[in-house]
Amino acid sequence: MVLALRGTTADTATSATAYTAAHAALSTVFDPELDEPITDLGFVRSLAVDEARVTVHLRLPTSFCSPNFAYLMASDAKDALTALPWTEHVVVQLDDHHDSDLINAGLAADAGYRGTFRHEAEQDLDELRETFRRKAHTAAMERCLTALLRAQPDRQVDRLGEVTLGDLPDDERTAALRRRRAALGLPDVRTAVVLVSHDGTTYAAADVPLALRRARSTRVSIDGNAHFCRGLLRTRYPGSEQDQTERPEGAEPADAVLRPPTAPTAPTFIPLTQLKEHLS
Repeated sequence: MVLALRGTTADTATSATAYTAAHAALSTVFDPELDEPITDLGFVRSLAVDEARVTVHLRLPTSFCSPNFAYLMASDAKDALTALPWTEHVVVQLDDHHDSDLINAGLAADAGYRGTFRHEAEQDLDELRETFRRKAHTAAMERCLTALLRAQPDRQVDRLGEVTLGDLPDDERTAALRRRRAALGLPDVRTAVVLVSHDGTTYAAADVPLALRRARSTRVSIDGNAHFCRGLLRTRYPGSEQDQTERPEGAEPADAVLRPPTAPTAPTFIPLTQLKEHLS
């Protein structure tokens, strides 16, 4: 990611603080499908702060990534930066996408989603957000319950419908689940049942195994897509791996063999150029 700070020498510290605040604001923007911050995925190509003006360029793994998702991330990035108390002018541009001109023009004019895509807007943006909030909650729920099963192998799967938030460990998985529940308006109390639908409906014991399998398929899809998209971005933009943060849930144990001995904690990633060799 390219960093640019402008101003006098006396303003350097202030500019650095402003940059940190702008980057933190961007870290609250998530890819709706991958459920990860755009800063962790390496989607922020550059961030420039010039006093009260902020300019951001975004990049995506391919030129044909869904325009809906692309617009949502770019729009959310602009909203997050505009909400900072010191910004007066925010420019967010999407680079190298087949709809870059359309999306960038819509953002500049504050035309909104439907105003940008007009008749091509098949779904309201709020509806799209809600769809992916539900998927993110489902995946977070499955991660917590699967971790619980691994930690307590004697626990019966059909009894998972009785697990409450108070039964979960105080770790990042549980914190992530609580955030996802809050986004859906689900209760955040120790007695709240973990395995629920997006509207809070619980499952009968006989239905729990199937509900967990469906949740697992959602989680695997999200993690697999995230892992694949990271690789596509690295291939499209060499060096972008420096801007990515590893997400262990998207990695497979076999990926560890690709870590160089000198960097045992490096991100697990199979470059597309090595994929054929890796699978042969």
